[in-house]
Amino acid sequence: MSWRDQILGEFTPQVARLTLVADPDGLLLEEDILQGIRERGFELIPFEDHITFRYAYESRFRSRWDRGEETDLVVVLRSPSNDLHSLPYDLLQAGRKLSFNLGDLFPNLSYPVIAALDRAYLDALYDAQERFNPGPLGDNATKDFVLRHVFEIAPELIKTPSDLLRVLLRRHYRGIRIPATLDERFIQVLRQSGLFQDWPLEAIVPDAQAFFAFLQERWSAFLDSMAKPKDGAVHEDTSRYDFEFPGPALLPFDHDDVRVYIDNLFLEGLLQPVPHPQAEDLAKSWVAYGIKISPMENRLRRFRGLLDSIGETIPEVEARYEEWLKFAYRWAQLKVLSTEDWALGEEKEKLCERVEELTVQVDTRFLKWVTKHYASLINLPATKPIMLHHLPRFFAYSILRDRGSKLAFLLVDGLALDQWVILKEELGELDPNLRFREEVLFSWIPTITSVSRQAAFSGKIPFYFPESIHTTNKEPGLWAQFWADRGLSANEVAYAKGLGDGDLDQVSELLSLPKLRIVGLVIDKVDRIMHGMELGTAGMHNQVRQWVRQGFLRNLLGLLHDWGFQVYLASDHGNIEAKGIGQPKEGAVADLRGQRVRVYSDPILRAQVKERFPDSLEWPPVGLPEEYFALIAPNRVAFVRKSEVLVCHGGISLEELLVPYVQIYRSAR
Repeated sequence: MSWRDQILGEFTPQVARLTLVADPDGLLLEEDILQGIRERGFELIPFEDHITFRYAYESRFRSRWDRGEETDLVVVLRSPSNDLHSLPYDLLQAGRKLSFNLGDLFPNLSYPVIAALDRAYLDALYDAQERFNPGPLGDNATKDFVLRHVFEIAPELIKTPSDLLRVLLRRHYRGIRIPATLDERFIQVLRQSGLFQDWPLEAIVPDAQAFFAFLQERWSAFLDSMAKPKDGAVHEDTSRYDFEFPGPALLPFDHDDVRVYIDNLFLEGLLQPVPHPQAEDLAKSWVAYGIKISPMENRLRRFRGLLDSIGETIPEVEARYEEWLKFAYRWAQLKVLSTEDWALGEEKEKLCERVEELTVQVDTRFLKWVTKHYASLINLPATKPIMLHHLPRFFAYSILRDRGSKLAFLLVDGLALDQWVILKEELGELDPNLRFREEVLFSWIPTITSVSRQAAFSGKIPFYFPESIHTTNKEPGLWAQFWADRGLSANEVAYAKGLGDGDLDQVSELLSLPKLRIVGLVIDKVDRIMHGMELGTAGMHNQVRQWVRQGFLRNLLGLLHDWGFQVYLASDHGNIEAKGIGQPKEGAVADLRGQRVRVYSDPILRAQVKERFPDSLEWPPVGLPEEYFALIAPNRVAFVRKSEVLVCHGGISLEELLVPYVQIYRSAR
C-alpha cells in the first residue's frame, strides 16, 4: 500500500457521474495521482473560480449528461479547509463527496512541515512512516525525520568539508527541491556544530546557482594547489582571489565523494573550464574537463563526454516529468556542440552519426512518454511552474506579496532551448555581471504561437480562449484581464510586442509610467530569423549568436534592471530542422496549415488527410477547444515540398515542446 492507493481506491468508475473532492493539500494534483485517475476513466476539473469552471462544466459535461451520456467527472476544490460548501449548489446536490488531506495520511508528523513538501517526496515519507512508526513528533523532530529519511541528510553527521559538499552536490545536481523550512533547520544544526562558521550557508544551501558559483570561483584555487601541492598553505589566503562568496579558498574537489560529480558539472555547463599557466600538465590528470586548453579541444572533449552521458540517461517511458526537464538541458548543449563543425575535426562524421542514432532514440522515447503522460501535466499546481500557463499565476503568487515589487516578463517567441544556451553564453560575454536561474517548461501541443503564447499571457489553458485560438490579437487583453482579476489597475500593467531590433524608446516610455508594476514584452526576432532560415539548425545558432551580439537584449535587460524590475524570460515554443514529406491537398478545409501541424474543425477531415500521411499523429484536444483537431507531422519531417529542408515548429519533439524559463538578475558586485 502507498498513500496513493488510499486515494485511488475511492475512484471506482460508474459509481457516480459527479464526484466532489475537498483537497486542501493538492494531493489529487500530484502527477501519478492524476495519471491514475485518468487511467480509471475519470476526467478532472479543478475549481479555481466560478466563471472558468462554469464554462468548462456546462460545455463539456452538462450538455453530455442532458443527452443521456454517462461520464465520470471529478471536481477538485482546493481551499484551506475540507469544506465543500463554497461549490455551486447544483453540484452539491448532485455529487458524491470525498475529502483527502495530509493530516489523515501522516497523523504523527507536524502538518506545517509536511505541507511544505513537494508531493513527489511523499512516497519516501510514507515508506519511512511505515518502516519506523514514529510516535507524535513536533516541528523540529519532524524536520529531522524528513531530512534524514526523505532527503538522506543527517546534519549531525556532517563533520568535514567533503561531507557538506557531498550533500550539497547531490541535492543541487539532482535538482532536489527542499522546502525553506527544512533548509533553515539544516543550517541551524550546522551552525550549532561550530564547524562551518565561515561558509556562506544561507546562500549555497538553498540556491543551486549560488552553490555552483561558489564552486566555480574556488576551482582556480584548487588547480593552483594541484600545480604546487607543497605550497598549499599559500592558497588558503583568499585575498589573492577575487571571491564573491566568503568561505575557505580551498575545497576538497579531489575527495572521492566530491570528485565523482566533477566531470558531469563541466560537461553539463554547471561549471566552466578555466585557463591555467600549467594547463598542459593538468589536462593529463582527472581535472581535464575543468581546464581551458584550446576552444577546439575543449569542445571536442566535452562533445564526446556528453554523447556518452546522454546515451546512458535517456529517461524511460514511465519517468517523472522532472527527468525530461533535466535531460532536455543536457540535450540542448549537445545540439549546440553538434553544429560547431570547426571543433569536430576528423571525427565529425563519426560523432554526427552517433548524434543521429541518439536523436532517433530520444524522439521515440519522448513521443511515447508524451502520449501517456502529457495530459496529466495540465492540472499540476502553479506553485512551481511546469507549463507555460502556470507562469502568470506563479508571478502573481511571488510578486503580489510585496506591493513594492515590479516584474518584467520577456517572451522570446520561438526560442529553442539550444538557442537559449547560445544566447546565455553571448549575454555572459557582453555583461559578466548577469546571473541566470535556469529552469525548463513544457509548451503546449501543438507547439505554435497562437496556442502557447496566449496560454503564457492569459494564465489559462487554451480550452478557455477558443475564439482567439488561431490569432494572437487578444494577448494584450488577456494579459491585462489576468492582472485585473488579481486587483491591479490598468495603469499598473503594460504589454508590448514586435521587439528585438532598433532602439528602446517604446520600452523606455512604458517603463517610465509612474504606477507600472507588471510589463509583458514579446521579442519576436528569433521567430523571424527561424521563418527565413534556409541553413538549418547551424544557421539558426549562427544567426541567434549574431543577433545577441548586436546588443538589443543586453540593453533591454540593463534598462529593466535600472528601473528596478525583476526579469523573467521564457519562450512559447522551440523549433527543429525538418525535411519535407509533401503538402496535404486539403484546400480551405484546414483551420491552420502549419509546416509541422495541420488543424481541422472536424475529425473526419483530419482522418482523410492522415490517409495520405499514415505516420502522422492525430492529437486529441488535450486542454484545447473541443473542435480543435490537430494532425502532427511525425519524427523530424514537415508538411512541405518533398526533400525541402527548413527550420520550423508545431510538433512534439523535445526541442519544440520543452522551452527555457529563466530569471535574469544582476550580481550585487
